[in-house]
Amino acid sequence: MSVLEAILVEDEHSVRLATMQTLELDGFRVQAFEDAEQALSAIRPGFPGVVITDVRLPGRSGLELLAGLTAAEPDLPVIVMTGHGDVDMAVEAMRAGAYDFIEKPFAAERLTESVRRAQEKRRLVLDNQRLRAAWSSHPDMPALIGESAAIEKVRTLIRSIGPTSVDVLINGQTGTGKEVVARQLHAASGRKGPFVALNCGALPETVFESEIFGHEAGAFTSAQKRRIGKLEYANGGTVFLDEIETMPLSLQVKLLRVLQERKLERLGANVPIDIDCRVIAASKTDLLALSAEGKFREDLYYRIGVVSIDLPRLAERREDIPLLLAHFVEGAVMRFQRPLPAWTAAEVAQWQSRDWPGNVRELRNFADRLVLGVIDRMERSPQASDSVALTLPQQVDAYERLLIVQALQANGGNVASTAQHLGIPKKTLYDKLKKLNIGIS
Repeated sequence: MSVLEAILVEDEHSVRLATMQTLELDGFRVQAFEDAEQALSAIRPGFPGVVITDVRLPGRSGLELLAGLTAAEPDLPVIVMTGHGDVDMAVEAMRAGAYDFIEKPFAAERLTESVRRAQEKRRLVLDNQRLRAAWSSHPDMPALIGESAAIEKVRTLIRSIGPTSVDVLINGQTGTGKEVVARQLHAASGRKGPFVALNCGALPETVFESEIFGHEAGAFTSAQKRRIGKLEYANGGTVFLDEIETMPLSLQVKLLRVLQERKLERLGANVPIDIDCRVIAASKTDLLALSAEGKFREDLYYRIGVVSIDLPRLAERREDIPLLLAHFVEGAVMRFQRPLPAWTAAEVAQWQSRDWPGNVRELRNFADRLVLGVIDRMERSPQASDSVALTLPQQVDAYERLLIVQALQANGGNVASTAQHLGIPKKTLYDKLKKLNIGIS
């Protein structure tokens, strides 16, 4: 579990000590200071915790500290403590970007609840920043869209095992996003080598061994020159073996040995070559059940399945459909240079009721047709007796997302202009962009 951190700025010794003890009892590691100058020297860019400051301090005030921190790092949560009767000052603090204000004297629970919420927000912000940095290094990596519990579990696994070197097995139906997760694992690993994807189901058995392990010139009739296989080419990076269940049994034995020894021999060669690549395999079928039928090697299953990630069907995370649809529509609008289509909450509720056998891939194709205007009436508003109704918050989020995306497009993606256009503070718009998973370029 990550360390909970807080910086406390309070000039009154007894209050500083009591507040520090309250936070430490709640699991926080606290650095306490008497004035803003000392605190500023301890706050580094990317500080992973929360700042709690009194308003009235010797020298630079808490509001001045807040202004300086907000200017340097707008996403850093700052909680302001005010004395009784300082309501105007509290209002000023909130307008200046404070995460929360607490009026003295306060109950311990009031403080810890606010600080914990601020810490969780900080964690999410830093996680998103790390993902954005990873995405900028890997521009071809698609985003993992959704806020459902199932997708949050996948994100947690990516954060946890991504930086390790362990091989991973991803299980999921066609179109659930197996390659998306594989690319995110590669980005999170920090590996400098390439991400190499290979669809095992698309390779004829006659070229399978050469494609994966490589061959020497003259290894067979058509081998005119040496070929580097996918495992060797991915040195320092990641190999993604999609539909691994289709790999011939004879090659499964060779792959198992390579994974155990991290050495391979090109076809027609006698000299082993060291390899340094992470292997991420994916399957749309139950490999253990296949092994029981003698169609997949059980020892290979346990070798590649040290860690498994199970991806949910789209029908198992229907609450993500509005976000996914809006995301795909945004992309289609840019690709096809078409106007942004509108839809109603009732239509979204109907779409949420569908089975979507093609999962996220089918939904993306639907979004393309929606933007291109080639969807017939029945497909756009199907009659479904078992439709899943949107809750009021979901309807509000879906409509709010549509308005914000339209405003961003109208203002050329400029956040400040968009905020002014919508009549809301820029910080509020940033919060909504994060909440609704709206990307800006």
